[in-house]
Amino acid sequence: MLSINTNAASMAAVNAINTSNSSLATSMERLATGNRINSSADDAAGKQIANRLQAQSSGMSQAMRNVSDATAMLQTADGTFDEMNNILGRMQDLATQAANGTYSDDDRAAMQSEFDELGQQMSDMMQNTTYGGTNLFGASGGLFSSGAVSFQVGAESSDTMSVDISSQLTSLTTSLSSLSDAFSADQAGSGFTSGSGTELMTASSANQTISAVQSTMAQVGRIQSSLGASINRLNDTAANLQNMKDNTDAAVGNIMDTDYATEASNMTKQQMLMQTGISMLKQSNSMSSMVSSLLQ
Repeated sequence: MLSINTNAASMAAVNAINTSNSSLATSMERLATGNRINSSADDAAGKQIANRLQAQSSGMSQAMRNVSDATAMLQTADGTFDEMNNILGRMQDLATQAANGTYSDDDRAAMQSEFDELGQQMSDMMQNTTYGGTNLFGASGGLFSSGAVSFQVGAESSDTMSVDISSQLTSLTTSLSSLSDAFSADQAGSGFTSGSGTELMTASSANQTISAVQSTMAQVGRIQSSLGASINRLNDTAANLQNMKDNTDAAVGNIMDTDYATEASNMTKQQMLMQTGISMLKQSNSMSSMVSSLLQ
């Protein structure tokens, strides 16, 4: 029907142009930002899912940093006991040497002086080993001496890991106090003169010290075993976190990222529809002139 008051073809063309313009603007925004979802209106459910996944990914990133910090702390602790093993090895050498009947009292006194210095050094290590300013093994307030140490190793509240060597440290301190008078005196804060110990002053006592050193080394080994197992577990945790984070980020990308091939094709399509829509709008607006030709 030819009509002047109502131009249905023109209205249809305008609606088509508006639709194409809206789709073109969306495609251009997606191409410009790289994001398929730029507001909740683009994909409300997808936006909510992506936000949750991004929060998990961010939490896992922090957990990975936590794991790195925890690993560094445990490696610091393990390094202390590595050095303690070296010291105990030297103490065993001295005890084995002093147990030999070929040495005089003066010879044993010289060995005792070194033995005492080594005992005091181990006491210093137990009292002064720190990580980030936090004392690790001190009898009063040492982090590992006070009980289990908990590490947050995941994005969920339940993702924790505990390391408890407090009872082993107590046993080690007791053994070291029995092994070395110098260690015991230094732990108590009392004055001690190097060479005042008695562990190596006779062949008999030196022989007994050999067994005491070996027993103490076994205790250090048990602590290192616990620390080593915890470090390995943290390494496995870090690898698993990296895997989960990579796949979570990939899932976020599937939801949020622009598919440039699709959007570029869609933009071209909408541009062409805009051009043809404008052309048809011009043609529909000229239809009213056809009415006047009927009246001539």
